[in-house]
Amino acid sequence: MRSETVQAFVLSSIDYGESDRIVSLLTLEHGRIKGFARGAKKSIKRFGGGLDLLTRMELQLQCKTGLSTVQQSVIRSTFPGIRSNLSRIALALYSAELLDILTPEGQPLPRLFRLFTAWLERLESSEESQSQLSQDRRFFEINLLNILGYRPAIEHCSGCGEEYDQRGALVQSDGELICHNCSRLGRKISRETLSSLQRSLKTGSFGMVTYTPNILAQVSVLLDEAVAHHTGRTIKSLPFLQQSGCI
Repeated sequence: MRSETVQAFVLSSIDYGESDRIVSLLTLEHGRIKGFARGAKKSIKRFGGGLDLLTRMELQLQCKTGLSTVQQSVIRSTFPGIRSNLSRIALALYSAELLDILTPEGQPLPRLFRLFTAWLERLESSEESQSQLSQDRRFFEINLLNILGYRPAIEHCSGCGEEYDQRGALVQSDGELICHNCSRLGRKISRETLSSLQRSLKTGSFGMVTYTPNILAQVSVLLDEAVAHHTGRTIKSLPFLQQSGCI
């Protein structure tokens, strides 16, 4: 089997035996894959610490179904700015875990790779406030769900298909939205909030759409429900994220 060079991020990593490591990778070329790196914990020449969590790198590997073989890594960035700030590392770890849980294995998703790249670069270089970081988190989540085909129906009612009227929509327990004519149950989402989410999908840049405190609160309710429904399990990094203040 021929080797190839891919661009990748390490989403998660576990030690295997005394010297090997199994990593979950988000690659530009193949989407999310798992790789086995023999001697990763001891071979500085071949890996040099390049399989640490959240590292961006170029990998030489043999890609195959199940478990690819990682042969060598070249570090492109370890994101030291993220690692030096509690809130930023919490956001980065949470986002990586979402990708690890939600992304289908072996399916190339270049838009998702670019979104995650932009998100980490934003966390690395910006000097935004805690409030702005919370908005950026929600911007990442709605775009992530959109790329994966999981986002709530923010243009039309998921029940009857009609456009939402001035009353907005209602959030259901599965994170979906329905109109007031289909149900009277659920947390209210205003038309203004729906419009803000639509704008978040139309722009490709963080910080271009600003959520007021009220809109951010409604967006948070909606996305928390949607993420919880689609992950279907406890997100281990969520308590750390909440403790950091980026809720």
